[in-house]
Amino acid sequence: MRMTKLPSLPTIRRLPSYLHVIENAHREGLKFISGTVIAEELDLEPIQVRKDLAITGIVGKPRIGFPVAELIRAIYSFLYWNQDHRAIVIGAGNLATALMRYPEFPKRGLTLVAAFDVDPIKVGRSINGTPVYSLDEIGRRLPALQSSLAILTVPSSCAQDVAELIIEAGVTAIWNFTNVELKVPAGVIVQKEDLSSGYAVLSVKMRELHGK
Repeated sequence: MRMTKLPSLPTIRRLPSYLHVIENAHREGLKFISGTVIAEELDLEPIQVRKDLAITGIVGKPRIGFPVAELIRAIYSFLYWNQDHRAIVIGAGNLATALMRYPEFPKRGLTLVAAFDVDPIKVGRSINGTPVYSLDEIGRRLPALQSSLAILTVPSSCAQDVAELIIEAGVTAIWNFTNVELKVPAGVIVQKEDLSSGYAVLSVKMRELHGK
């Protein structure tokens, strides 16, 4: 099977911000939006915006801009957000609870269908309508849940062991919110979200702002 080249990760990361601006324009009844307007909203260069949006296949018209409704559909399609992604959450602590209550996920095609934990106090409960099961049941329950995507929010000390367990159960994509660089076999995708890295950037910017 021939693999297509993946667009740059910064471009992919900017697309949701573009979508937010474009959807606001749609709610205001605008039929077209210019790359310059999007750029000004996000403090970017217009040429960067046009280059990024080109990967959707939608081309803006000179002095008119991009067709709003068509561009929204194209971004959803490119990001695969026009499909239903069923995910499970591993670890039902505070971060997992916040994610299960995040209202944007369902709008972007992500449905959290179950959570798994080892704490007997949490097992059998539900969080925002999402049932919590025992982790040792994952192999039995995963086929019925029809999910191959797991959001990992367990303590870092057990992240690798848990990752191996859920991969054995059938998970092929992991959204990793731990600070561990997971070792996974070929055919398994891992996207790591390092909250401390984001805070590090913010902290340095604050230092520069205050001249310290």
